[in-house]
Amino acid sequence: MTKLSVVITTFNNSDTLRSCLEAVRWADEILVLDSHSTDATREIAAEFTDRISQHHFLGYSQQKQMAIDLAAHDWVLLLDADEVVSSALQDEIRQLMQRGPTADGYTLPRSEQLFWRMNHPSCRMNHFLRLFDRRKGCMNDVPVHAAPVVEGLVEQLHNVFYHFGEKDIDTKVHKINWYSTGLVEDKLRRGKRANPWSCVFYPPLVFVKTFLLKKNYRSGWAGFIGSVCMAFYAFLKYAKLFEHEQQQQYGTSLLPAEAPNRSAALRKAA
Repeated sequence: MTKLSVVITTFNNSDTLRSCLEAVRWADEILVLDSHSTDATREIAAEFTDRISQHHFLGYSQQKQMAIDLAAHDWVLLLDADEVVSSALQDEIRQLMQRGPTADGYTLPRSEQLFWRMNHPSCRMNHFLRLFDRRKGCMNDVPVHAAPVVEGLVEQLHNVFYHFGEKDIDTKVHKINWYSTGLVEDKLRRGKRANPWSCVFYPPLVFVKTFLLKKNYRSGWAGFIGSVCMAFYAFLKYAKLFEHEQQQQYGTSLLPAEAPNRSAALRKAA
């Protein structure tokens, strides 16, 4: 039998963490790496495990990699604190660990909360690599959508896990605003240049892909709103990159002389 460590990074997740941990309490180890939460996150975690560490937030990739490195067992199930393993997936993973994995990693289909409902079961779900042998894998260096990568054979499991991270439109818009800002740095690091026409043509394609090809229309108005949000996310990623280049090129030269010099104020404050 292969032993399994469930690895979770947390920060102020008291509203979802209990459900997350309850669904994996059967694992051989639960390890929580917390970024100094100020709510009841640590107290809730302590009800399920004594393997709780704390470290200031290093970034999504580095924080998750630190948690993986702290695990006692080679096979890890990497979860966010707002994700819950379904009963069917629990059974599938336990049976896999019982007979022994035949691959180096496994992707899992994720069912998303769409505001006031879950996405329709017939929607095309994204598959995420979350169950893997840490000797064969590590986190990539993408600053926002950090994910593990595995050198070796990767197979798919069939049953879903749930994501309860977007309970309302306000949360969704806040996240895409935050993520799109974080991705500017990654695009600059990879030498990507802004093309303002991407802001015109790419978002409609994202909407069509999300609403029609991924069958979000099956989720009704929640699916429509979610698809519009994803198109807006695509718009923001390219618009913010273009904005950065324009600011680098023009500074405040296109503003009136009376405009506040925010860059000088920031330098003085520093």
